Order: sequence, then structure tokens, then C-alpha cells
Amino acid sequence: MMWIIFIALTVISMIVSKNVESKFKKYSHIRTEGGLTGREVAEQMLRDHDIHNVQVQMVQGTLTDHYNPANRTLNLSPDVYNGISVAAAAVAAHECGHAVQHAVGYAPLSLRSALVPVVNFSSRIAPWVIMAGLLLIKAFPSLMLIGIALFAASALFSLVTLPVELNASSRALQWIESHSVTSPETHRYATSALRSAAYTYVMAAVTSLATLAYYVMIYLGRK
Repeated sequence: MMWIIFIALTVISMIVSKNVESKFKKYSHIRTEGGLTGREVAEQMLRDHDIHNVQVQMVQGTLTDHYNPANRTLNLSPDVYNGISVAAAAVAAHECGHAVQHAVGYAPLSLRSALVPVVNFSSRIAPWVIMAGLLLIKAFPSLMLIGIALFAASALFSLVTLPVELNASSRALQWIESHSVTSPETHRYATSALRSAAYTYVMAAVTSLATLAYYVMIYLGRK
């Protein structure tokens, strides 16, 4: 039964990912009313929130856009940095939403940032510890428990990411609408794009929780 669930989650995740790519490609051909590039959207939104210590810069790749709270940089892919489309404005404003969260001390973002080094460590060794725990479940049952605890950190990270991303999108959509970056017609495209992107984080959280539950069931069944 669990394998059927995992296969279903994998298929759904692939569909969601393709949907995100499709929508961003479609909305990248729809110009905003304001005619601002993604860089200009980001810079103006930062100024409006009295944030002057964040650098907006371009990074290579597609959909590689992200805000780095460690060095206070807002990194936009070329299509977003130079783009004057609804997709570019939505993505740039979304990443600015994270910068605003950082500036106001948004608790879920602070928690996610604190979890990053823990998750970087646990994600590397958790699979090996769990595998060893499965092989030695009778002799050393606590070993698998350690692996489960390590994996739980990743599951927690996925859960904390949800409010962070949803809140950033909410801030972005409110700002671009109030500043007439989008019209009532194009604003629904921006909403659709960011909502589709949010589904990827939902699927990541669901998959992590399902995997965690699976490991716990194995531990309880083999103990």
C-alpha cells in the first residue's frame, strides 16, 4: 500500500512541477502594465518597505530565483531580472517578500534559516543511518530511531517552508496589485503562477511526512 502511495505522490509531484514550468513560460509572454523589469520591481518594493541593505543581483539558470538571508542578496535569474512580464514581476516580488520577512523578523523564516545547517547535515547521513538501522534493527533498535530523528528534521523543514512561501506570495501579490504593476486582468495570472509554485512546496511536505510515517511503521513492525 505504501508503495502505491509513493508512486502516486511521485506522479503528482511531476505533474505539479510541469504545471509550474508551463505557467511561468506562458505568463513570461504577457507584459505588465507598468513595464517594469523584475529588477526594477524588486528595487521598488524594497524601497517601499524601507529596506536598503539588500542587493538585487542576477544569477544564471532558470527558476533559480531566491533570497539569501545570510548575505542579504536577492538573486534573480536572467529571465526575471531583465523580464517585463507578469511572471517576472510575480517572481521578483515573491523573493522580495522573503526580504521583507527577514526585515520584520517573521518567525517561520527565522526558524527555517536556523534549520538549514541541521538539515544540510541530517539529509546527508539520514539515509545511511536508516539503512544501517534496518539491517541491525534487532541488535541495535536505537540506531534506526536516530535515523528517523535525523529525517524528521527534513520533514520539519518542509513543513516550516509552507507558511514562509505562502506568506511571501501574499506580500508579493498585495504589493504588485496596490502599485498597479498588474491590472485586474493580469493580476490573476500572477496569482495563478505563484499558487502553482506553492503546490510544489505542499507536495514536498506531504512526501516528507509520508516517508517519515513509512520509516516509523517499519521500525514499529520490525522491532
